[in-house]
Amino acid sequence: MSKIILASASPRRKELFEQTGIPFVVEVSDYREDMNLKLKPLELAKELSRGKAEAVAKNHKNEDAVIIGADTFVVFKNKILGKPHTAEKAKEMIKEMSGRGHSVITGFTVLDVKSGREVSRAVESKVFFRKLTDKEIDTYVKNGEPLDKAGAYAIQEFGSVLIKKVDGDYSNIVGLPLAPLIEELKKFGVKL
Repeated sequence: MSKIILASASPRRKELFEQTGIPFVVEVSDYREDMNLKLKPLELAKELSRGKAEAVAKNHKNEDAVIIGADTFVVFKNKILGKPHTAEKAKEMIKEMSGRGHSVITGFTVLDVKSGREVSRAVESKVFFRKLTDKEIDTYVKNGEPLDKAGAYAIQEFGSVLIKKVDGDYSNIVGLPLAPLIEELKKFGVKL
């Protein structure tokens, strides 16, 4: 069986992929994301995931390896929201999304190093925040969780208290849409 490499620094993606039971290793990609590419969000997610997978593939020329690259971001009012990095920016993002819905898009690429075959897909899920008070937002931001999360929250952690409802693939919102990914991996001969 091919060596499976998850090209990601995300601990959440690693935890999700562990749920498949497929043996794999993690190798962080040195790909520099360019969020300013003139692409629609679904295409941008695929392009960024492809860049990550291809960057790691360069380290494994002619090996029997399958690389998985992924990228996740939030889209609100037709604008891509990345990681806020500051408490002020996190509060601003959450306040704006309070009582409203947004999309979480994850692009993923599966790349077979030996054959050069690759496929990229993007999955979109909808998340709806409940109406939040300023105190709730402050309390959430003070715990530090939102600073390194796209859209300033983590649905699988304390951020779950912000959510009213979800429409779509939950694992996609966390950062790796498992069912669609498994579908593609099977086409590459990867067995569960």
